[in-house]
Amino acid sequence: MNSTLSFTLNGMRREVAIDDPRITLLDLLRERLDLTGTKKGCDRGQCGACTVLLNGRRVNACLTLALSCDDAEVLTIEGLSEGDHLHPVQAAFIEHDGFQCGFCTPGQIMSAVGLIQEGQAGDDPERVREGMSGNLCRCGAYAGITAAVLEAQAQLHRQTQGEAA
Repeated sequence: MNSTLSFTLNGMRREVAIDDPRITLLDLLRERLDLTGTKKGCDRGQCGACTVLLNGRRVNACLTLALSCDDAEVLTIEGLSEGDHLHPVQAAFIEHDGFQCGFCTPGQIMSAVGLIQEGQAGDDPERVREGMSGNLCRCGAYAGITAAVLEAQAQLHRQTQGEAA
């Protein structure tokens, strides 16, 4: 069975022939579209390394069938920055050492972006940790991750307030 998936990927409209209806969004991104920033960690939805934004919401790409993304908007780590200009979450991760080995970092960053967009980050470190609990870091960079999320959220809030003024 061949199907055509039509969706927006990182701001660009894409059409992809799907020959296996069981292919996950993660495998489509990595194996067919060469977007390897989204990582395959546990492949069971437990680690969060494959987190992407689907219609602005955080999802585990390893648990999401690619065909379920028809007419959807998918944002991966590759689509987050604008040229050489890093997204505020990416910049904050660098500033606060929110990574060590870096394997979980794309999923952590995408989850942080989603958490902030969903209005769930708040200004309480415990709330951030709870909101990010679906993303595991084997290196234990959680303090830097939490600080990065809080700083990025504050910066994005200041930018939004400046635009509203």
